[in-house]
Amino acid sequence: MAKGRTRDSALVYSSSDGDLRRARRDEPVAPPPPGGRVKVRREVAGRRGKAVTTVSGVPLDDAGLRELAGRLKKRCGVGGSAKDGVIELQGDHRDTVVAVLRDAGYDVVLAGG
Repeated sequence: MAKGRTRDSALVYSSSDGDLRRARRDEPVAPPPPGGRVKVRREVAGRRGKAVTTVSGVPLDDAGLRELAGRLKKRCGVGGSAKDGVIELQGDHRDTVVAVLRDAGYDVVLAGG
């Protein structure tokens, strides 16, 4: 191991408990705090005609927003990013995103045309 580096001491597998990473991943997600509406829109402006689904107004911190973006990307099977309070998914996936967010307890509205 290189000098100056510390090894992550989190246990990931135990012969008696199995894969402990799976247990952390399957923990229930806390319901969203009450707040404003989450806006889901399809944008093509400035993207050479390529559609992008954006999600804004989510009442989460940066870490929570990245985790939610990861779940949405995995569910839609696309790439994307989460930055400045906005989740961007490649392609038009408004219906899927709205369904996932409503199941999670968010007040979702389709914004734009």
